[in-house]
Amino acid sequence: MVDTLFWQAVFLGLVEGLTEFLPVSSTGHLILLGDLIGFEGPPGKVFEIVIQLGAILAIVVLYWRKLFGVLLAAPRDKAAQRFILVILLAFLPAMVIGAGAHSFIKSVLFSPWVVSIALILGGIAILVIEGRGTPERYHDIAEMPPKTALAIGFIQCLAMIPGVSRSGATILGARLMGLERKTAAEFSFFLAVPTMAAATVYDLYKNWSQLSFEGGAVIGVGFAVAFLTALLVVRVAVSFIAKHGFTPFAWYRIAVGALMLGLLIAR
Repeated sequence: MVDTLFWQAVFLGLVEGLTEFLPVSSTGHLILLGDLIGFEGPPGKVFEIVIQLGAILAIVVLYWRKLFGVLLAAPRDKAAQRFILVILLAFLPAMVIGAGAHSFIKSVLFSPWVVSIALILGGIAILVIEGRGTPERYHDIAEMPPKTALAIGFIQCLAMIPGVSRSGATILGARLMGLERKTAAEFSFFLAVPTMAAATVYDLYKNWSQLSFEGGAVIGVGFAVAFLTALLVVRVAVSFIAKHGFTPFAWYRIAVGALMLGLLIAR
């Protein structure tokens, strides 16, 4: 039983690392696949949120020069100050709304039915947004006006519905606001750092009494696999998005959502 649990943790960590930075909903995939393989990890959905932090750590490692360069330059450089400002403003809505809606989200929305429907609707939204050809006004994160960053932050809150996709919501929100594809993807990556770090800390605080040594070991395995997988995926993802856009992910979402709905109905 323990061996099976650990192999399931490896599998789900791999899925997390592959999907966290693509607009396909990593949380949605974890819920759907966890349901299909009968994964019974630590209670409180802590496993899912902490392995997402493993993928986020990959961003810190891959972009450490950019991140630490911004922090070091912030006292004197206006572009660095603007970079930090827009990230914090975009993070603010998720921090406030996420804390208030945490219990409802975990108890009601973490359902394979919700995920399947959200995947399909999100795929349709991607097709519509990609098809409209929004003008590209911003080619650097620091060029973004503060009100634009705040608006993207509110759009990110849609991803509290599993299956919507945090990266998908922020990237497409940024595209609607005039960011070019590569900049929109990188902004989503950087915004993930405070967003997912805060979500992890809050979830661990809410579920601390339910954690056990065995649960911690399973979480650690998933965390490590997600981190290593994301290290390999992120660069490829940025290059793919810059070249092909988001339409392939839209059709993937619709196909997976429809397949899962069919399986759920057939049960």
